[in-house]
Amino acid sequence: MASENKKFSKNYSAKRNYDANPAKGINKKKTLNSKNNKKKPSGSRRTAKKAVPSIKVAFLGGLNEIGKNITLFECEGDIVLLDCGMAFPDGDMLGVDLVIPDFTYIEQNIDRVKGMVVTHGHEDHIGGIPFLLSRMNIPIYGTPLTIGLLGNKLKEHNLYNSAKLNVVSAGSTVRLGNFEAEFIHVNHSIPDAVAIALHTPAGVVVHSGDFKIDCTPFLGDMIDLHSFARLGHEGVLAFLCESTNANRPGYTATEQKVTASLDSLFMEASKNRIIIATFASNVNRVQQIIDTAHKYNRKVAFSGRSMVNYMSVAEELGYLKIPENILIDIDMLNRYTPEQVVLITTGSQGEPMSALSRMAYSDHRKVVVGEGDFIIISANPIPGNEKTVGNVVDELLKRGCKVIYEGMYDVHVSGHACQEELKIVQKLLNPQYFIPVHGEQKHLRKNAELALSLGMDKQNIFIGDIGSQIEINVDYLKELPPVPAGKVFVDGLGVGDVGSIVLRDRKHLAQDGLIIIVASLDVYDGHVISGPDIVSRGFVYVRESEELLDEIREKALRILEDCADNNIHEWGTIKNRIKDDVSKLVSQKTKRSPMILPILQEV
Repeated sequence: MASENKKFSKNYSAKRNYDANPAKGINKKKTLNSKNNKKKPSGSRRTAKKAVPSIKVAFLGGLNEIGKNITLFECEGDIVLLDCGMAFPDGDMLGVDLVIPDFTYIEQNIDRVKGMVVTHGHEDHIGGIPFLLSRMNIPIYGTPLTIGLLGNKLKEHNLYNSAKLNVVSAGSTVRLGNFEAEFIHVNHSIPDAVAIALHTPAGVVVHSGDFKIDCTPFLGDMIDLHSFARLGHEGVLAFLCESTNANRPGYTATEQKVTASLDSLFMEASKNRIIIATFASNVNRVQQIIDTAHKYNRKVAFSGRSMVNYMSVAEELGYLKIPENILIDIDMLNRYTPEQVVLITTGSQGEPMSALSRMAYSDHRKVVVGEGDFIIISANPIPGNEKTVGNVVDELLKRGCKVIYEGMYDVHVSGHACQEELKIVQKLLNPQYFIPVHGEQKHLRKNAELALSLGMDKQNIFIGDIGSQIEINVDYLKELPPVPAGKVFVDGLGVGDVGSIVLRDRKHLAQDGLIIIVASLDVYDGHVISGPDIVSRGFVYVRESEELLDEIREKALRILEDCADNNIHEWGTIKNRIKDDVSKLVSQKTKRSPMILPILQEV
């Protein structure tokens, strides 16, 4: 990893002509001059000379779903984007690799887009950016680790050299047209996370990003509550607040709790090989694991491409401190006894192609798990992933591994604010309007209820959906006609070429299988020359269903001959008759509905 890090450092440093030191922020000669760093009035108070304008907000993702976060802000003709994430496919999206936002509305207004601000480096906030930049090139602003991780992703898509990446330190402000974006330090499960305060002619709009209040964070300072209080004193027009943990009472546990749990588990597994699965982006958790491994004189190896990439960037930028001689290549695991090593891997969500899943199903080329392995899953399942995580755990247990997962020990704490933390930030900001974001409907509703309990007027709360657009003014908040928005599926190299019809066909094939009917017809009179031949895939076991297949063949032959006798040569009509009649026959015989695919050729 050391050599890779040096290479990354060289390329990364050459690319950016700005200062990545968090204490210094963005280089003035890149985008800012000295006057841009001065705080300007929020504009939230009306004057007698000029009416206060409005700000429009369009939600292109992140509402009624987990992931795919992207929000568009518009004021006096200028547009600023906030985040552009991706989501993982659910069980109905067969064959789909990723889900990204629909960029149609952005493309329609690209000439007015002044840039994008990014809150942090998780995939649900930056994962869609390479697909956006492949269609349009806009300036992007983020903190050092966020831009470092994004830059690594853009290299994979061959977009790094053309990208306009700008590093901004927390506490800094950048001007984007009519907007001034203020970056506010917050605690999250990844370093360098920020909330964004957009100072506009219409007023101040604050977007929380993902956050929690941690008085004793593992890395860095406590959340900048002072800035939230200052903004609240000056006047906040609207607060867009994340809702992921809005249904959980109390406070989110501190990261220090995980450190104590890891220490006790390492003592328990003193004679075992330890394998720990966590999010590749959870730099704090990886640092905790490395520190604990160093304490117990264990070597550390990484497994999973994303894990190696994230850790390379984090180490290069100084967010990951790896003691000398502790890191080994995964190929060297067998040179050490089990009690001498720790393997940090991806796969905490049971992803089919992740390293931990491959280990569980004996498909990993370098690691074989079994009795004597002590496996810790340091993450909670994302909603919808519970089944896949459970399957991986079951397979590991079958192989004799001891598995620590979910609530068995405090090996994971959330990076998202619970109810009391949400209340604190909302009271500090004291916004005129409240808009819950980032979550499913139950999360958004609960966050709205919290706002009501704090005295917020129900008329000043808006719960939207993907595509919703609102206009916010000091005198009103109203919903506008929706904008183009939705889900775009990424399948292999294809982006957007898989839609609802393709998914419906895939689901049909997965549920009931396929029957292919192949026949050659006389080019002159349409009678059958050869066939029809029947090919079955995923429908029935051919050797045990020859009688049924013979009936299908006879039915198709009668239809083809009848069409020829009645001078019907339109292939669309012939195929539809075969589909309808064969489907009826199969349904009567089996109560199944396989896809019927006639293939006809003239000879």
